[in-house]
Parts: sequence; structure tokens; C-alpha cells
Amino acid sequence: MTNHSESTGPSDNGDIEGFEHSGRTARFPDDQSRDEPQVTLRTPAELADALPYLLGYRPEDSIVLVALRDRDGRGRFGGRARLGVPANPDDWAAAAGQLAHGLVIGSERRGVRPEQMVAYLCQEPAPGETGRDVMERLRPLAQRLRVECGALDVPVVEALCVSAGRFWSYVCDDRACCPAEGTPMGLPGTSVLAAAATYAGIQVRGTLGELRARLLPRENDVALEQEAALDAAAVPLVTRILDDAGRSEVAQETLQLAQRVMRRLAEARPVSGMAAEDLRDDLLLGHDEAATMILGLQDRTTRDRAAEWMEGDEAAPALRLWRALARRCVGSYGEHAAAPLTLAGWVAWSTGDELEAREALAMALGADPDYLFARLLHQACNEGLDPESVRRCLRAERGGREAPKGGVPDGGKQAAGAAEREPGDPSPAVRPPLGRRRRTRSGVTADGVPRRPRAARGREPGTKLVRPRTPASGERPGSARPGRARSRAAEGKGVGRTGACAGGARTGDHGPKGAASDSE
Repeated sequence: MTNHSESTGPSDNGDIEGFEHSGRTARFPDDQSRDEPQVTLRTPAELADALPYLLGYRPEDSIVLVALRDRDGRGRFGGRARLGVPANPDDWAAAAGQLAHGLVIGSERRGVRPEQMVAYLCQEPAPGETGRDVMERLRPLAQRLRVECGALDVPVVEALCVSAGRFWSYVCDDRACCPAEGTPMGLPGTSVLAAAATYAGIQVRGTLGELRARLLPRENDVALEQEAALDAAAVPLVTRILDDAGRSEVAQETLQLAQRVMRRLAEARPVSGMAAEDLRDDLLLGHDEAATMILGLQDRTTRDRAAEWMEGDEAAPALRLWRALARRCVGSYGEHAAAPLTLAGWVAWSTGDELEAREALAMALGADPDYLFARLLHQACNEGLDPESVRRCLRAERGGREAPKGGVPDGGKQAAGAAEREPGDPSPAVRPPLGRRRRTRSGVTADGVPRRPRAARGREPGTKLVRPRTPASGERPGSARPGRARSRAAEGKGVGRTGACAGGARTGDHGPKGAASDSE
């Protein structure tokens, strides 16, 4: 039931001194020197205000647990974990148990067992509800969290419900500080804590919904034009990829086109706001260009080489390009989004943005649960591994390829450290026609519970191709799905060459059977 995309931030970024219900004090954040300004948190109001800064975003429809531990007689914020609130109350007990157990076990793996917990329930009222109605409706869930944490010998010292711009405490019965009608939340960004967090460089990224919107396919009239461009490009590209020489040419053309678009994006005039930035990037990318790159990236080798744009001046325009391509995987091409979403997640992780990395990689697994590259990166990101080991692999691959004559032109990439290699002598295979499947755009169900990835199936080495849709006559050979040129070599089994990679990772190995825990 864990929403693996929504684990949060580093485990150590706050102090709580003598944390007891009768007198809370907290220093925020804890990595400042003693002569720099620090903020003290003493009341439920200050704890409620701190939540977005602890997570790095404003949670919606969420259960959040924040661990506390002792350091030299003072409390300290530890790991955090988040789940969506299950729509069915029958699932609340399981969700609370999983969240508490996952956070405690994850903290113990890092050698720091939590000593106390702070719990948050965040949900906006449904039509006809008030914030107080939400608080009362979620009271059994808050109690279940307290029971599950208590069973692990980690008491919940504060439990807050945040709804409709107000908060309520499930622990405090002092109506002077926690009235029955709730306490109004301050305007975002206006508190002393907000000022201190800004000074410390801590950013709040809005909501997860706003972050996901940057990666979701567009649903407007332009989407029809983009789908038509994908249909038109699929037939010639699939035909060329079936030929060994043509496959190499398509890879080279895809990478060179991506480089040209990245330069265009890098030279674009800056605008303010995420929505404005995405609209600007969309206007700079043509439908035919997007179709060519989306289809070209379905080839594993092409995608792996594109993964090398992960640092320096290349990283920012590459991330913008992968977001823009994910937004262009419209209509029946939703599964094609796994490649650009995985690339977006990788670049975000490589540049230190773990929040967007987890979201993008989880959405990639929602588009295609069998996508091993996304599963490997998702697990590594969730487990707090250092992406530098993967970067070293990619740098080595790039350097080795550019050294000999006749190598791939500048911009060719191969992500050797994160996923198994392409077989040395690929033999393209055509996947039997299948009826259309219903595609999803995220890795979670309507109630916030993620779908379990399908077990990886053994596949023939080479490129997986599906016959593209024929023109508007409606006649299709068999019930084939629209044009796909997806490289799936060794996706479910370790075929082809294997090799050692920096950090001890072996290419060609099986990926994990499930996604990693989301506890921090």
C-alpha cells in the first residue's frame, strides 16, 4: 500500500529540545552553526507550520509520520514517511501499520531507531464537509497510528489534522491552545519559520499534484495533433529500427535532435513559475520533433546514451526536455512515457532533487511496471544511495566510446551502471500483436495505494516492436497497438554481456522484484 514515490528528504534536519507535550521546543534546521539564527518550535501551531519545510512540499490527502530521536539530551527530527489516505476506512489499519513499521525499520537500517513520533493527517473537505468533519472522520486513523507506533515502543507525542486552512490536535485537550473549532494556519511563507527556512535554503515546492502535472500527458486539442504525429512517425521509424544499420542511424538522429532541442531550451528566455516554464518549453518543441524523440528513446541503447546528460550545463536543459517529452506521450502512447520519465527521474536524482526523482520514477513504473531501468533507479533513490557511482559508470562509458575513431557523435549516451547492457549482437524481435490495454498515468490507484508491479517477464534480446496503427480507415493488422519501438533486451532476465560498474553494480543482472520502501 506504500506510495513509494512519496518518501521524503534527508533524515536529519531539525532539533527538538526536551520534546514533551507540555513544552515543545525545536531548532530548525539542525545543520546550522551555533552563531546562525535558529527557530524554536514549542506549540502544535508551530509543528503544523513546520510540516511543508520538513517534507519540501505541501502534502495533500496524506498520512505523514516524522520520527524524533534524542541527541545529547535534545530531540532531533529523524526520518519521514508518507502515504496517501486510503479511501476505504477498512484499509486504515493496514496503512497505519505499514507506515509505522516501514519508518521504524528504515531508521533502524540506518542505525538510528526513532524514540518518538509526530503524526500528521492532511486532507481537504469533500463537498458538504467542514474541516472539523474531516478531523472527526479521520480520528480512528489517528488512533490507529498511535496504537501501531506504540506497539513498536515508539510513542506518538503529537498527532495533528490539517484541513481547510486549520489544524486540530488529537493529543492536546487544552481548549486554550487547541480549540474545538480548530486553529487557523498562517499564510504560507509569512511565519518566522518560513523566513528562517528561506535563509537556510530550504524550499517548499508547492504540492505533489503540481509536481506531477509537469510530467503528465496533456489533455487538450494539441494532444490530438501530437498523437497524429506519433502515428505518422511510427511506421517509418519501426521499419528502420528493424534493420541493424537503420537502428544505428535512428539512434544517432534521435540523439542529435535531442541535442539541438536542448540548446534551444537553454537559450530560451527565462520566465517565472513552473506552469509558465512548461508552457514555454512546450511551444519550443514541435510535434514531429517530439514524436521522433519519443519513439527513438524506446530503443534501450539510445535511452542509455541519453542518460549521460546528467550533470553540468547539460543537466538542466535535459531535464526540461524529458519533462516535455513525457507530456507529449498522449492518448494511446501513454506507455511510451516510461523512457522520458525515467530519464527525468535520473537527472533529477543526479542533480540532488530526490523529490522529483521519486515522483518521475514512480510515474515511469505506472506507465510500464516492467521497466527495469526505472525500478533499479527507484530502489536506489529510495534507499538513499549515492548517485555518484552511477555517474562514474556513465562517464566511463562516454569516455570509452568517444576515444576510438568512428565512435558515436557527441551526445551519444549509455547508462551502463543503472541497467543491464544491450546484447552485443542485437537481434530485433517483433512482439505479437495485442489488443489495446488500458494505460495508467501514475503508479497509484484512486485511493492512493500503488499498483504492484507485474513480475518481469523474460524477453527476447533486441528491440521490442509492435506494429503501428494504420490510417483512419480503422483497419489494423490483428488488434495491434499503436506504433512502438521499445527496447526491452534482457528486461526481465540477464541476457547479453555483463560487466563491472563503479560502486559494485553489475550490468546484466536481474532487477529487484518490487519497489523499495518509502521510509526515510
